[in-house]
Amino acid sequence: MTPWLVPVVLVVIAAAAAAGWFLHRPERRAGAVTWVANSGYLRSLTSYRRRMRVLRGGLALGAAALALTSLATASLTARPVDRDVRSEVLATRDIVLCLDASGSMIELDTEIVQKFSEMVESFEGERIALSVWNNTSRTVFPLTDDYALVKEELDAAATALDFDLDAWVYDQEALENLENFLVGTVSLDNESSSLVGDGLATCALAFDASDTERSRTIILATDNLVLGTPIYTLPEAASFAAERDITVHGMYASLTDADSARAKAEMQEVITGHGGLFLEADDPAAVAGIIEDIEAQQAVDLDADPQLVVTDRPDRWYGWLVAGLAAFLLVVWRVRT
Repeated sequence: MTPWLVPVVLVVIAAAAAAGWFLHRPERRAGAVTWVANSGYLRSLTSYRRRMRVLRGGLALGAAALALTSLATASLTARPVDRDVRSEVLATRDIVLCLDASGSMIELDTEIVQKFSEMVESFEGERIALSVWNNTSRTVFPLTDDYALVKEELDAAATALDFDLDAWVYDQEALENLENFLVGTVSLDNESSSLVGDGLATCALAFDASDTERSRTIILATDNLVLGTPIYTLPEAASFAAERDITVHGMYASLTDADSARAKAEMQEVITGHGGLFLEADDPAAVAGIIEDIEAQQAVDLDADPQLVVTDRPDRWYGWLVAGLAAFLLVVWRVRT
Protein backbone atom coordinates (compact mmCIF):
# COMPACT_ATOMS: atom_id res chain seq x y z
CA MET A 1 0.00 0.00 0.00
CA THR A 2 2.88 2.37 0.79
CA PRO A 3 5.91 1.16 -1.23
CA TRP A 4 7.88 4.31 -0.43
CA LEU A 5 8.18 3.04 3.14
CA VAL A 6 10.48 0.19 2.06
CA PRO A 7 13.54 2.37 1.28
CA VAL A 8 12.74 4.64 4.23
CA VAL A 9 12.74 1.75 6.73
CA LEU A 10 15.92 0.28 5.20
CA VAL A 11 17.69 3.63 5.51
CA VAL A 12 16.56 3.98 9.14
CA ILE A 13 17.81 0.46 9.95
CA ALA A 14 21.15 1.14 8.25
CA ALA A 15 21.50 4.44 10.12
CA ALA A 16 20.69 2.78 13.44
CA ALA A 17 23.24 0.03 12.75
CA ALA A 18 25.92 2.57 11.87
CA ALA A 19 25.16 4.65 14.96
CA GLY A 20 25.31 1.59 17.19
CA TRP A 21 28.63 0.55 15.67
CA PHE A 22 30.35 3.89 16.18
CA LEU A 23 28.80 4.79 19.54
CA HIS A 24 29.51 1.47 21.22
CA ARG A 25 32.85 0.76 19.60
CA PRO A 26 35.32 0.02 22.44
CA GLU A 27 38.35 2.29 22.80
CA ARG A 28 41.68 0.69 22.08
CA ARG A 29 44.08 1.04 25.01
CA ALA A 30 47.73 0.15 24.79
CA GLY A 31 47.63 -1.58 28.15
CA ALA A 32 44.87 -3.85 27.09
CA VAL A 33 47.07 -5.61 24.51
CA THR A 34 49.45 -8.41 25.51
CA TRP A 35 52.10 -9.33 22.95
CA VAL A 36 53.28 -12.95 22.87
CA ALA A 37 56.54 -13.86 21.17
CA ASN A 38 56.93 -16.73 18.70
CA SER A 39 53.18 -17.15 18.21
CA GLY A 40 53.04 -16.57 14.44
CA TYR A 41 52.83 -20.32 13.75
CA LEU A 42 49.33 -20.37 15.28
CA ARG A 43 47.88 -19.02 12.05
CA SER A 44 49.06 -22.15 10.20
CA LEU A 45 47.32 -24.57 12.56
CA THR A 46 44.39 -26.52 11.11
CA SER A 47 42.19 -25.85 14.13
CA TYR A 48 42.90 -22.10 13.92
CA ARG A 49 42.05 -22.00 10.21
CA ARG A 50 38.89 -24.00 10.80
CA ARG A 51 37.74 -21.64 13.55
CA MET A 52 38.48 -18.61 11.37
CA ARG A 53 36.45 -20.11 8.52
CA VAL A 54 33.57 -20.65 10.92
CA LEU A 55 33.92 -17.09 12.20
CA ARG A 56 34.07 -15.47 8.75
CA GLY A 57 31.31 -17.70 7.35
CA GLY A 58 29.16 -17.03 10.39
CA LEU A 59 29.61 -13.28 10.11
CA ALA A 60 28.74 -13.36 6.41
CA LEU A 61 25.70 -15.54 7.01
CA GLY A 62 24.66 -13.35 9.95
CA ALA A 63 24.91 -10.26 7.75
CA ALA A 64 22.79 -11.93 5.06
CA ALA A 65 20.20 -13.02 7.65
CA LEU A 66 20.13 -9.51 9.11
CA ALA A 67 19.66 -8.04 5.61
CA LEU A 68 16.78 -10.47 4.93
CA THR A 69 15.18 -9.60 8.28
CA SER A 70 15.50 -5.89 7.51
CA LEU A 71 13.96 -6.31 4.05
CA ALA A 72 11.07 -8.37 5.44
CA THR A 73 10.49 -5.80 8.17
CA ALA A 74 10.46 -2.96 5.64
CA SER A 75 8.09 -4.85 3.35
CA LEU A 76 5.69 -5.65 6.17
CA THR A 77 5.76 -2.01 7.26
CA ALA A 78 4.77 -1.03 3.71
CA ARG A 79 1.74 -3.38 3.98
CA PRO A 80 1.89 -5.95 1.13
CA VAL A 81 -1.48 -6.43 -0.57
CA ASP A 82 -3.15 -8.04 -3.59
CA ARG A 83 -5.18 -5.79 -5.84
CA ASP A 84 -7.91 -7.46 -7.87
CA VAL A 85 -10.48 -5.89 -10.12
CA ARG A 86 -13.67 -7.84 -9.48
CA SER A 87 -17.33 -7.55 -10.12
CA GLU A 88 -19.81 -9.23 -7.85
CA VAL A 89 -22.26 -9.31 -10.73
CA LEU A 90 -19.88 -11.30 -12.93
CA ALA A 91 -19.76 -13.94 -10.19
CA THR A 92 -23.33 -14.85 -11.20
CA ARG A 93 -22.05 -16.59 -14.33
CA ASP A 94 -22.69 -20.28 -14.91
CA ILE A 95 -20.57 -22.18 -17.44
CA VAL A 96 -21.10 -25.78 -18.57
CA LEU A 97 -18.24 -27.51 -20.31
CA CYS A 98 -19.90 -29.84 -22.83
CA LEU A 99 -17.49 -32.52 -24.09
CA ASP A 100 -17.98 -35.05 -26.89
CA ALA A 101 -16.50 -38.33 -25.59
CA SER A 102 -17.17 -40.49 -28.66
CA GLY A 103 -14.51 -42.72 -30.21
CA SER A 104 -13.56 -40.18 -32.85
CA MET A 105 -12.85 -37.60 -30.14
CA ILE A 106 -10.90 -39.63 -27.56
CA GLU A 107 -7.51 -38.72 -29.06
CA LEU A 108 -8.41 -35.02 -28.97
CA ASP A 109 -10.25 -34.82 -25.65
CA THR A 110 -7.20 -34.66 -23.40
CA GLU A 111 -5.99 -31.41 -24.95
CA ILE A 112 -9.49 -29.94 -24.87
CA VAL A 113 -9.91 -30.79 -21.17
CA GLN A 114 -6.56 -29.14 -20.50
CA LYS A 115 -7.87 -26.03 -22.26
CA PHE A 116 -10.94 -26.19 -20.04
CA SER A 117 -8.58 -26.26 -17.07
CA GLU A 118 -6.80 -23.14 -18.41
CA MET A 119 -10.16 -21.38 -18.55
CA VAL A 120 -10.95 -22.25 -14.95
CA GLU A 121 -7.69 -20.64 -13.78
CA SER A 122 -9.00 -17.26 -14.95
CA PHE A 123 -12.38 -17.56 -13.22
CA GLU A 124 -13.35 -16.29 -9.79
CA GLY A 125 -16.84 -16.77 -8.43
CA GLU A 126 -18.31 -18.45 -11.52
CA ARG A 127 -19.91 -21.86 -11.24
CA ILE A 128 -18.54 -24.57 -13.54
CA ALA A 129 -19.95 -27.94 -14.61
CA LEU A 130 -18.63 -30.71 -16.86
CA SER A 131 -20.88 -32.95 -18.94
CA VAL A 132 -19.53 -35.68 -21.25
CA TRP A 133 -21.61 -37.54 -23.80
CA ASN A 134 -21.60 -40.01 -26.65
CA ASN A 135 -25.04 -41.43 -27.39
CA THR A 136 -26.05 -40.72 -23.79
CA SER A 137 -24.78 -38.11 -21.35
CA ARG A 138 -23.08 -38.16 -17.96
CA THR A 139 -22.53 -35.25 -15.59
CA VAL A 140 -18.98 -35.50 -14.29
CA PHE A 141 -19.65 -32.73 -11.76
CA PRO A 142 -22.60 -30.32 -11.51
CA LEU A 143 -22.38 -26.55 -11.32
CA THR A 144 -19.97 -25.62 -8.53
CA ASP A 145 -17.55 -22.87 -7.52
CA ASP A 146 -15.32 -25.34 -5.67
CA TYR A 147 -12.31 -24.82 -7.95
CA ALA A 148 -10.16 -27.36 -6.09
CA LEU A 149 -12.73 -30.03 -6.97
CA VAL A 150 -13.02 -28.70 -10.54
CA LYS A 151 -9.25 -28.85 -11.10
CA GLU A 152 -9.07 -32.31 -9.57
CA GLU A 153 -11.87 -33.63 -11.79
CA LEU A 154 -10.46 -32.02 -14.93
CA ASP A 155 -7.01 -33.44 -14.24
CA ALA A 156 -8.54 -36.88 -13.69
CA ALA A 157 -10.51 -36.53 -16.93
CA ALA A 158 -7.40 -35.53 -18.88
CA THR A 159 -5.53 -38.54 -17.52
CA ALA A 160 -8.36 -40.95 -18.28
CA LEU A 161 -8.83 -39.65 -21.83
CA ASP A 162 -5.11 -39.77 -22.63
CA PHE A 163 -5.46 -43.18 -24.28
CA ASP A 164 -4.34 -44.44 -27.69
CA LEU A 165 -7.21 -46.46 -29.17
CA ASP A 166 -5.02 -47.54 -32.10
CA ALA A 167 -2.31 -49.12 -29.97
CA TRP A 168 -1.51 -52.79 -30.60
CA VAL A 169 -1.37 -53.53 -26.87
CA TYR A 170 -3.50 -51.71 -24.30
CA ASP A 171 -2.35 -50.84 -20.81
CA GLN A 172 -4.97 -52.58 -18.72
CA GLU A 173 -5.00 -50.04 -15.93
CA ALA A 174 -5.31 -47.14 -18.39
CA LEU A 175 -8.11 -48.96 -20.24
CA GLU A 176 -10.04 -49.52 -17.01
CA ASN A 177 -9.54 -45.85 -16.09
CA LEU A 178 -10.96 -44.79 -19.48
CA GLU A 179 -13.90 -47.20 -19.23
CA ASN A 180 -14.75 -45.94 -15.74
CA PHE A 181 -14.71 -42.36 -16.99
CA LEU A 182 -16.96 -43.17 -19.96
CA VAL A 183 -19.53 -45.08 -17.92
CA GLY A 184 -22.95 -43.60 -18.62
CA THR A 185 -22.04 -42.13 -22.01
CA VAL A 186 -22.83 -45.21 -24.09
CA SER A 187 -26.12 -47.03 -24.39
CA LEU A 188 -25.61 -50.66 -25.41
CA ASP A 189 -29.03 -51.09 -26.99
CA ASN A 190 -28.30 -49.09 -30.15
CA GLU A 191 -25.57 -48.48 -32.71
CA SER A 192 -25.59 -44.67 -32.59
CA SER A 193 -22.63 -42.51 -31.57
CA SER A 194 -21.75 -38.87 -30.97
CA LEU A 195 -25.30 -37.56 -30.84
CA VAL A 196 -24.23 -33.92 -30.77
CA GLY A 197 -27.69 -32.39 -30.60
CA ASP A 198 -28.74 -34.60 -27.69
CA GLY A 199 -25.46 -33.87 -25.89
CA LEU A 200 -25.94 -30.12 -26.28
CA ALA A 201 -29.59 -30.31 -25.18
CA THR A 202 -28.57 -32.23 -22.06
CA CYS A 203 -25.95 -29.60 -21.27
CA ALA A 204 -28.64 -26.91 -21.64
CA LEU A 205 -30.64 -28.71 -18.95
CA ALA A 206 -27.68 -28.67 -16.54
CA PHE A 207 -28.41 -25.11 -15.42
CA ASP A 208 -30.36 -24.65 -12.20
CA ALA A 209 -31.80 -21.56 -10.46
CA SER A 210 -33.84 -20.69 -13.54
CA ASP A 211 -35.75 -18.03 -11.57
CA THR A 212 -32.58 -16.01 -10.81
CA GLU A 213 -30.76 -13.48 -12.97
CA ARG A 214 -27.65 -15.35 -14.02
CA SER A 215 -25.51 -15.46 -17.14
CA ARG A 216 -25.44 -18.94 -18.68
CA THR A 217 -22.85 -20.22 -21.15
CA ILE A 218 -22.11 -23.59 -22.77
CA ILE A 219 -18.69 -24.35 -24.24
CA LEU A 220 -19.33 -27.18 -26.71
CA ALA A 221 -16.34 -29.26 -27.87
CA THR A 222 -17.08 -31.77 -30.63
CA ASP A 223 -16.20 -32.90 -34.16
CA ASN A 224 -19.92 -32.82 -35.04
CA LEU A 225 -19.75 -36.26 -36.68
CA VAL A 226 -23.07 -37.96 -35.88
CA LEU A 227 -23.83 -41.67 -36.24
CA GLY A 228 -27.48 -42.55 -35.78
CA THR A 229 -30.67 -40.56 -35.34
CA PRO A 230 -30.66 -38.12 -32.40
CA ILE A 231 -33.72 -36.72 -30.68
CA TYR A 232 -32.37 -33.21 -31.25
CA THR A 233 -30.36 -32.12 -34.26
CA LEU A 234 -27.60 -29.61 -33.62
CA PRO A 235 -29.68 -26.65 -34.93
CA GLU A 236 -32.65 -27.75 -32.80
CA ALA A 237 -30.48 -28.09 -29.69
CA ALA A 238 -28.91 -24.68 -30.31
CA SER A 239 -32.37 -23.14 -30.64
CA PHE A 240 -33.43 -24.91 -27.44
CA ALA A 241 -30.45 -23.38 -25.63
CA ALA A 242 -31.21 -19.95 -27.08
CA GLU A 243 -34.81 -20.16 -25.82
CA ARG A 244 -33.38 -20.61 -22.33
CA ASP A 245 -31.08 -17.57 -22.74
CA ILE A 246 -27.97 -19.74 -22.94
CA THR A 247 -25.02 -18.67 -25.09
CA VAL A 248 -23.22 -21.53 -26.85
CA HIS A 249 -19.57 -21.22 -27.84
CA GLY A 250 -18.08 -23.92 -30.05
CA MET A 251 -14.62 -25.50 -29.96
CA TYR A 252 -14.33 -27.63 -33.10
CA ALA A 253 -11.84 -30.51 -33.07
CA SER A 254 -11.48 -33.25 -35.64
CA LEU A 255 -9.09 -35.76 -37.12
CA THR A 256 -9.05 -36.11 -40.90
CA ASP A 257 -12.42 -37.46 -42.02
CA ALA A 258 -14.28 -37.51 -45.30
CA ASP A 259 -17.26 -35.74 -43.77
CA SER A 260 -15.37 -33.33 -41.51
CA ALA A 261 -15.65 -30.30 -43.84
CA ARG A 262 -19.44 -30.52 -43.90
CA ALA A 263 -19.60 -31.11 -40.14
CA LYS A 264 -17.34 -28.13 -39.45
CA ALA A 265 -19.34 -25.85 -41.73
CA GLU A 266 -22.63 -26.86 -40.11
CA MET A 267 -21.30 -26.36 -36.59
CA GLN A 268 -19.83 -22.96 -37.45
CA GLU A 269 -23.10 -21.80 -39.02
CA VAL A 270 -25.19 -22.95 -36.06
CA ILE A 271 -22.89 -21.54 -33.36
CA THR A 272 -22.30 -18.14 -34.98
CA GLY A 273 -25.94 -17.93 -36.04
CA HIS A 274 -26.95 -17.84 -32.37
CA GLY A 275 -24.31 -15.29 -31.40
CA GLY A 276 -21.65 -17.66 -30.12
CA LEU A 277 -17.94 -17.90 -30.89
CA PHE A 278 -16.70 -20.66 -33.19
CA LEU A 279 -13.05 -21.59 -32.70
CA GLU A 280 -10.88 -24.58 -33.48
CA ALA A 281 -9.61 -26.41 -30.41
CA ASP A 282 -6.00 -26.41 -31.64
CA ASP A 283 -6.06 -22.62 -32.05
CA PRO A 284 -3.71 -21.14 -29.40
CA ALA A 285 -6.07 -18.17 -29.09
CA ALA A 286 -9.19 -20.30 -28.56
CA VAL A 287 -9.17 -20.17 -24.77
CA ALA A 288 -8.29 -16.48 -24.58
CA GLY A 289 -10.91 -15.64 -27.21
CA ILE A 290 -13.72 -17.39 -25.38
CA ILE A 291 -12.69 -15.92 -22.01
CA GLU A 292 -12.51 -12.38 -23.39
CA ASP A 293 -15.87 -12.72 -25.11
CA ILE A 294 -17.57 -14.09 -22.01
CA GLU A 295 -16.17 -11.34 -19.79
CA ALA A 296 -16.68 -8.45 -22.22
CA GLN A 297 -20.15 -9.39 -23.40
CA GLN A 298 -21.51 -10.39 -20.03
CA ALA A 299 -20.06 -7.29 -18.34
CA VAL A 300 -22.29 -5.29 -20.67
CA ASP A 301 -25.28 -7.60 -20.42
CA LEU A 302 -25.15 -7.65 -16.62
CA ASP A 303 -24.27 -3.96 -16.23
CA ALA A 304 -21.28 -4.90 -14.12
CA ASP A 305 -19.22 -2.20 -12.41
CA PRO A 306 -15.71 -3.52 -11.65
CA GLN A 307 -14.45 -2.78 -8.16
CA LEU A 308 -10.93 -2.74 -6.79
CA VAL A 309 -10.59 -5.31 -4.01
CA VAL A 310 -7.52 -4.95 -1.76
CA THR A 311 -6.46 -7.99 0.27
CA ASP A 312 -3.71 -7.81 2.89
CA ARG A 313 -0.98 -10.41 2.30
CA PRO A 314 1.44 -10.27 5.25
CA ASP A 315 2.03 -14.01 4.79
CA ARG A 316 4.33 -13.29 1.85
CA TRP A 317 6.94 -11.67 4.10
CA TYR A 318 6.17 -12.90 7.61
CA GLY A 319 7.78 -16.27 6.97
CA TRP A 320 10.94 -14.60 5.65
CA LEU A 321 11.03 -12.38 8.73
CA VAL A 322 10.85 -15.35 11.08
CA ALA A 323 13.39 -17.35 9.04
CA GLY A 324 15.85 -14.44 8.85
CA LEU A 325 15.59 -13.66 12.54
CA ALA A 326 15.96 -17.32 13.51
CA ALA A 327 19.00 -17.70 11.26
CA PHE A 328 20.59 -14.53 12.68
CA LEU A 329 20.13 -15.63 16.30
CA LEU A 330 21.46 -19.12 15.50
CA VAL A 331 24.55 -17.72 13.77
CA VAL A 332 25.27 -15.22 16.58
CA TRP A 333 25.02 -18.03 19.14
CA ARG A 334 27.32 -20.24 17.11
CA VAL A 335 29.93 -17.53 16.55
CA ARG A 336 29.97 -16.50 20.22
CA THR A 337 30.45 -20.10 21.37
